[in-house]
Amino acid sequence: MSNVAVIGSQWGDEGKGKIVDWLSSRADVVVRFQGGHNAGHTLVIDGKVYKLHLLPSGIVRPGKISVIGNGVVVDPWALLKEIETVREQGVEISPATLKLAENATLILPCHSAVDGAAESARGKGQIGTTKRGIGPAYEDKVARRGIRVCDLAEPDILKEKLERLVTHHNALLKGLGAEELDHEAIFKDLQDIAPEILSYADIVWKTLDDAQNTGKKILFEGAQGMMLDVDHGTYPFVTSSNICAAQAATGAGISPRHIGYVLGITKAYTTRVGAGPFPTEQENEVGEKLGTRGHEFGTTTGRKRRCGWFDAALVKQSIKTGGIDGIALTKLDVLDGFEEIKICTGYELNGEKIDYIPSGQQAQASLKPIYETFEGWSESTEGARSWADLPAGAVKYVKHIEELISAPVTLLSTSPEREDTILMQDPFSL
Repeated sequence: MSNVAVIGSQWGDEGKGKIVDWLSSRADVVVRFQGGHNAGHTLVIDGKVYKLHLLPSGIVRPGKISVIGNGVVVDPWALLKEIETVREQGVEISPATLKLAENATLILPCHSAVDGAAESARGKGQIGTTKRGIGPAYEDKVARRGIRVCDLAEPDILKEKLERLVTHHNALLKGLGAEELDHEAIFKDLQDIAPEILSYADIVWKTLDDAQNTGKKILFEGAQGMMLDVDHGTYPFVTSSNICAAQAATGAGISPRHIGYVLGITKAYTTRVGAGPFPTEQENEVGEKLGTRGHEFGTTTGRKRRCGWFDAALVKQSIKTGGIDGIALTKLDVLDGFEEIKICTGYELNGEKIDYIPSGQQAQASLKPIYETFEGWSESTEGARSWADLPAGAVKYVKHIEELISAPVTLLSTSPEREDTILMQDPFSL
């Protein structure tokens, strides 16, 4: 049996929540390995809706261990609020079921303050950050001035580190014309929540090593999507962490050899939140129809998502750079009733045809999609649970996607409900 890593193959919002929940019923341990509370996963279980941001999707399933790895940046107040919210929905959460890496970096008020001030100062050049402090926290981590979960257990060290950190950020805030912060106040607030946060602190790499050695099945849950990867995405309109499967090992403290099968969650069309290039975007009735039928609003921000046709060239690139073995195709039912459906197979750039997203910012903005057009289907795919339930046109569409991206469709999702899933291969058995 293989461990499984789940990552997004587009710009995020591909429907990872449902697929991870579906897979978590087969796993023993579920691990978040990158990102922060800018991520948003929506789970629908027995008609009840759970909106998760920091908590791994396995938290809603009894008997599972949920892990927040060292690759995640953690807003401790947001975490405690989310724990409280999910508990109010009847979910039991305790240090026995939730493990927080002691070496995970914390997001503090100075990070969100700098994030918001810097984004506002960019004016028309904004990159679409959620202003939740994710980027500045990762910057501090790399610059070796970050505050980590383990620092909460050492008040004297914490106070010293915090004073240096806030002094650094106050200089930035002053330069941006924003209000400066008081490190003493932040220290006091951290002291108030330290006991509860530390109750979840864990040596995660050892926990995962023990799980691996005892034959437990581990599910690694990614956030965002490959086109937001800080190295391989549409830079600078990206997140501040790596999304690729290799990050599952680094962000959890486990050998890459133990990752196993990598499942790329892929929407049957394309969406994007915030600024940045989007070659297949449809700023017309098609885009509006996709957005309305797909309920395309961000789980975390509530922002309306930009919508467009499926981009096979983009997904194929994500498969190559992200280490994806097969995809889970989601929201196929949103395409029901379209008279014609288009798939982008490549681009035109300065008069030349290319089959990849280039790295240059101006080149990315200049891409013109090359489309293949398919006849749509009038029958409904919603709730289909077998190939026999799908219209012939939908089957043809899915099969052609497999050819274009050079990867199999392992799972097919036809509604937000967990059971409305067509399984071609069980990733845990591959």
